[in-house]
Amino acid sequence: MLYWTLVFLLVAVVAGVLGFGGISSAASGIAKILFVVFLILFIVSLVAGRGWAG
Repeated sequence: MLYWTLVFLLVAVVAGVLGFGGISSAASGIAKILFVVFLILFIVSLVAGRGWAG
């Protein structure tokens, strides 16, 4: 999931440099959402792993 976040971030940067504002803002919004989902899943997996370990 972190891979797709970086892909959309790269698309947003390239689109912003080339002057495509709408595509850039959409791609950065998707990247932000994916990053938040990644963080939530990461934290849940840390808490779940710690709880089962003992």
